[in-house]
Amino acid sequence: MTSTEFRLLNEFQRGFPLCNRPFAVIAERLHVSERTVLERLRAFCDQGIVSRVGAVFAPRTIGVGTLAALSVPDSRLEHVAAVVSARPEVNHNYEREHRYNLWFVATAPDELRLDEVLREIEREARCGPVLSLPLMEEYRIDLGFDLSGAELPPQTLPPVRSAVPVILQAEQRRLLAALQSGLPLAASPYAAIAEASGLGEEEVLRTLERWIEEGTIRRFGVILRHRELGYRANAMAVWDVPDAQTDTVGAHLAGQQDVTLCYRRRRTLPEWRYNLFCMIHGRSRETVQRRLAELEGECGLGDFDCAVLFSRRRFKQCGARYVESTEPSHA
Repeated sequence: MTSTEFRLLNEFQRGFPLCNRPFAVIAERLHVSERTVLERLRAFCDQGIVSRVGAVFAPRTIGVGTLAALSVPDSRLEHVAAVVSARPEVNHNYEREHRYNLWFVATAPDELRLDEVLREIEREARCGPVLSLPLMEEYRIDLGFDLSGAELPPQTLPPVRSAVPVILQAEQRRLLAALQSGLPLAASPYAAIAEASGLGEEEVLRTLERWIEEGTIRRFGVILRHRELGYRANAMAVWDVPDAQTDTVGAHLAGQQDVTLCYRRRRTLPEWRYNLFCMIHGRSRETVQRRLAELEGECGLGDFDCAVLFSRRRFKQCGARYVESTEPSHA
């Protein structure tokens, strides 16, 4: 990977330009042509390195979602994974090392529809109840992934805002439908989004600016896939922390280097007693295990029951779908 390609992937994961020709702005910063930027992004999408260029919405602002899991016999895992991945409401679907071995994220416009989706998956999968673990508190959610391995200075990280549900008007729903697959990799992507949603380009840009300012959009930029970049060891670590201590411990854990996600989820007793979750990505299993051991000491987690669920296979990873859309994926 050239230094220009590295900068394209590393520096534009957030703060993506909101203007008529965003890729030209990026090209100027990188001292290359707009055509080069677009060609490299298209190539990265073809290689699976880039999932899309676009928005990551804050949890519990646009629609609802949950982390869910199934306990699937090994002989049926691929079939059940295909059933789950086929659902448009599912955007992430992984095999992990645990009795609950299939983990997926599902989103929907409201709680009623989300519950229907989970029940439908349960009936189609035929391997027991779906374990649903909705988000209760976020400590660090999708701030991007620093490829240099260096710790990001605290002042560069946007603050975690409290979730404020957004009631979408009809034109905003059309904008979301056009946007959720990602920006078109074209010279004037916001004009294409505007045309698809029946809005003016300036109105699209103003709405995106407002959603970012209000915290509805958590991050806007290049969305990477870690595995294709060599970070093949992906572990979800979970702890059973007393509720009165969870916010303190979670905030401390979220501020540590190498923690990419950290949040509290609702327990589902007696099947699942863990409430504090974090994600660690590394180039090797040993690196991740070593870092988790360090984090337990640094954050006082050693006294709490813990489980570490390494990812085995990725069946699906794409942007969340909050509204129905017939638009093809731009990435």
